[in-house]
Amino acid sequence: MIESLIINALVATAQISFVGVGSIILILLAVFVAAILATSIKIVPEYQRIVVFRLGRAIAVKGPGLVFLWPIIDKGVVIDLREQYIEVTHQTCITKDNAPVDIDFLIYFRVVDPMKSVIEVADFRGAAVGIATTTLRAVVGDIDLDHVLARREYINEVLRTKLDEVTERWGVKVTAVEIREIIPPREVQEAMIKQMSAERTRRAMVTEAEGKKESAIRVAEGEKMAAILKAEGEKQAAILRAEGIATALDIVNKAAKQLDERTLLLQYLDALKDIAAAPSTKIVLPMELFSLIKPLERVGKALFGSKE
Repeated sequence: MIESLIINALVATAQISFVGVGSIILILLAVFVAAILATSIKIVPEYQRIVVFRLGRAIAVKGPGLVFLWPIIDKGVVIDLREQYIEVTHQTCITKDNAPVDIDFLIYFRVVDPMKSVIEVADFRGAAVGIATTTLRAVVGDIDLDHVLARREYINEVLRTKLDEVTERWGVKVTAVEIREIIPPREVQEAMIKQMSAERTRRAMVTEAEGKKESAIRVAEGEKMAAILKAEGEKQAAILRAEGIATALDIVNKAAKQLDERTLLLQYLDALKDIAAAPSTKIVLPMELFSLIKPLERVGKALFGSKE
């Protein structure tokens, strides 16, 4: 009886153990399948592509969208098609006049052929930086320091053209090269600051001189206009005075034409009275007075008769 119970218990335990092992195996199998599917199914966005290698051979560029890779035999390399940049810092170059300068610049690029960018070059960024730095030293070595500081656009264009010629075979397009900073030697910086200060002083002096010149010209023009206006006023006043005198003389002339001899005689006598009142001992009589007295002589003869 006891032996049968023990045997039944062992059989039940064996059945339970077998069921547990089976469950574990199923769980592990499910996890393995899920991992395979996760590595085999790729969702590629619009700005990326996948270069597919099957058993080591590049067979296609896939994407965007849903991409399936065969487990174990396929391998995918993700390539970003967006424009990217490489930062190149503190490259010391010697100019044509033997002045050291530190130059920082940026390289902008984008992949145009994903297959070539994976197959033709192992480290594009390192290769691009190497070509850019050597080209930069060659370009700066042919230019004086003053031109290096003033011809950034020329250096940018030369670097971009040279890089684009080399990277074209890698399926990469260099879109731009931008120099971010050029740092000349300390002595040159101090000389530039002094030169800039002197130039600003010169400009200030020139501006002040031009201001004084403009002010003097304005004052002279004002005085000239004032003199012209004054002369015009005096001229107009003289004309008006002359016209007034002429008008007065004309009026006097017209009035004189209407006077008779008696009126003139009375005017002369009135003038003689004023002359006689003066303390002078000499009296000057105009000749016209005698001709005017003759009518009075005739009047006297008529009134008193002739004394013969």
